[in-house]
Amino acid sequence: MVIEGLHKAFESRVRLGIMSALSVNDTLDFNSLKGLLGVTDGNLATHIKALEKEGFIGVRKSFIDKKPNTRYYITPEGRGAFENHLKILEKFIQSQKQD
Repeated sequence: MVIEGLHKAFESRVRLGIMSALSVNDTLDFNSLKGLLGVTDGNLATHIKALEKEGFIGVRKSFIDKKPNTRYYITPEGRGAFENHLKILEKFIQSQKQD
């Protein structure tokens, strides 16, 4: 069986991790995501930009005690695309059951 309908934006382990983390948290800052995923600054930044470009995550920039703070959140479009991706994966997994 060929898996059809998966979104290419979620093929990367890091992007899948970003979307998973943001789907269960209102917002997360850069360092929290970096720690959760165990990636470098540059690697995380690259994947965040790709998901931002797709419109799947949004950014809120602010200052906390005069320090810049960047927080990320999943957009409604991103949530829908990610949930659809997971449903397709689940359907594929279920289709592999041997009776």
